[in-house]
Amino acid sequence: MLTTLLIYGMIENKFGGVLMLRLRPYKASDAKYIVKWITDERLHAMWSANKLPYPLTKEALKEYQMNYEKDDRGWIFTAVDEKGAPVGHLLMSKADYEQESIHFGFIVVDPTIRKKGYGREMLKLAIKYVFEIMNMKKITLGVFGNNQAAHNCYKAVGFVDETYEEKKFPYKEERWDYFGMAIYKQNE
Repeated sequence: MLTTLLIYGMIENKFGGVLMLRLRPYKASDAKYIVKWITDERLHAMWSANKLPYPLTKEALKEYQMNYEKDDRGWIFTAVDEKGAPVGHLLMSKADYEQESIHFGFIVVDPTIRKKGYGREMLKLAIKYVFEIMNMKKITLGVFGNNQAAHNCYKAVGFVDETYEEKKFPYKEERWDYFGMAIYKQNE
């Protein structure tokens, strides 16, 4: 179990101030925040690809946490602000030490602070951890075509589209397009 990691970064806000953001291991007490952030069924499907039950509950997140505590290839992280309050969440999974790659998923930011740089900064901290501490060379993630804000955020931190699958994910009467994205460690 990951217990000691703390990565931090700074965000310059539009008022000229600087906000601190830290990335730390997920704790069960974070569940109450995530449940509030996933506000409707459509957002839930975009976030989890329906890999977790809807409506999202603290109990479902506890099971999710327990599953990843048993997984040698995955870790759950929470981004916290300068006061220690959770503001974001992400999963690192499918760590492949031979191929030197890992996958990001379940990425979400508190909806009350979206479009303020927190998502980008959380991803930058996670990328820093993977490339500098884990010494991996590739990070992958997936995003649905109807989630343009997330797609743009991922591009803003350096992810590029590698694959595209039209109408891959069924959601009610719709079928959503899917982008497989990746970022590679730059040679120094």
